[in-house]
Amino acid sequence: MQFEINAAKRDGQGSGASRRLRRAGRVPGIVYGADLAPVAIDIDHKELLLGLRNEAFHSSVLSLNLEGAKQSVLLKDVQVHPYKVQVLHVDFQRVDAGHKIHMKVPLHFVNAEVSPGVKLEGGVVSHVMAEIEVICLPGSLPEYVEVDCKELATGNSIHLSHIKLPAGVESVLVHRGEDPTVATILGAKAESADEGEAAAEGEAPAA
Repeated sequence: MQFEINAAKRDGQGSGASRRLRRAGRVPGIVYGADLAPVAIDIDHKELLLGLRNEAFHSSVLSLNLEGAKQSVLLKDVQVHPYKVQVLHVDFQRVDAGHKIHMKVPLHFVNAEVSPGVKLEGGVVSHVMAEIEVICLPGSLPEYVEVDCKELATGNSIHLSHIKLPAGVESVLVHRGEDPTVATILGAKAESADEGEAAAEGEAPAA
């Protein structure tokens, strides 16, 4: 999926200028990187908010249309109001198609309902990680990484090294020699039995 976001250059700096932009329905921001000077920009709030509500927008190479000049960027930071539905500031980083990037992408867990631990043993899948950091060329950046849970039995776990990544994509943690747990299945039946015994013990004095 290709996202395009329209932006304009902004001249005003400081908190006063930013407040005026927000009142006009615009979001102040900045685009930087690729050995070029940073450029202050502003974006239509509704357009930006629509993009931010799409999960893939956060982990995709975006096309930033800056007054007719398009450039490839990554969303690097978003500041939002603590209680209003309002974006206060946004940062984009330019990317070079020939240079690898580090990016966090979401994990999508599939087939948990048919895994032995859930279907046969009544267990519950616990998602230990929700996203992973990858390194790849911009053109190889996946919108998400799929985690297949169909072989999981109670007490078993999926580690980061078990996940099949797309061609040209590498896990930053695995590259460092780390292999954390991504998902595991907890034995719901065993937990329920333990809870029942504990409740019975707690009620014994009252009886």
